[in-house]
Amino acid sequence: MLAQWPIPVEALDVPSAYGTTRVHVCGSTSGTPLVLLPGAGATSTVWFANVGELGEHHRIYAIDLIGAAGRSTADGKAVSTASDLMAWLDEVLDHLRVDSAHLGGHSYGAWVALHYAVHSARVRSITLFDPTACFTRWNPRYLLRALPVLLRPTPERTRSFVLWETDGAGIDPACLELQACAAAFQTAKVIVHPKPDPSRLTAPTLVLAAANSKAHNANRLVAHAQRVVPNVETAVLPDVSHHALPTENAGHLNEIMADFLHRASADHG
Repeated sequence: MLAQWPIPVEALDVPSAYGTTRVHVCGSTSGTPLVLLPGAGATSTVWFANVGELGEHHRIYAIDLIGAAGRSTADGKAVSTASDLMAWLDEVLDHLRVDSAHLGGHSYGAWVALHYAVHSARVRSITLFDPTACFTRWNPRYLLRALPVLLRPTPERTRSFVLWETDGAGIDPACLELQACAAAFQTAKVIVHPKPDPSRLTAPTLVLAAANSKAHNANRLVAHAQRVVPNVETAVLPDVSHHALPTENAGHLNEIMADFLHRASADHG
């Protein structure tokens, strides 16, 4: 996956009370920090289609979630609540000396990012890539199809599920294999409660929904975000599914996000 990154990247192992966190760092050394969180079953390496353009004006910190697939090692205090996740991310960013940053997350990473944006004043803006369990309910058909993967994950089941959600197209082959491998990775229990409260967001917010997402209805997602988030911009990305983000149709995604980050940085300044 890292071989696909178009710019030089440095791997850092950051200590915390909860364990060691792998962070991939790249982009402009003088740019505003941009922290990126992957979805469940993915790792920080998934942002290869985005870091080239976004790294022109930002110092990017792509983080492997603690207790999830990747090279972060959860060998410290147990991460068992949303408050633990917030304390973990506080420690990581403190160690990196990131006092103010834009924040982005995909899927479950968006759920974590939304909680953190409510929790911390250091978030200058937040971008949510097809966020799950934040604005709308899960599609029952998606959950039913995901049930075997949730009950007994295997590479074969995960691969089949992701190919079903993406209609067998649009997902990078390396991303697909990474998610398949992640099924055999022993992870901590995924924290899903409490649901974050989007109405408490104060930072500029961008919600990007995948038009072909089978996880939820994209139009309902953006409509709800527009109702409850005070300072929100939304877009529906055409011809892309939930699991194909953030790599598929990346040029369009990067253009929207780069413009949003530019304006958010100017407003903050």
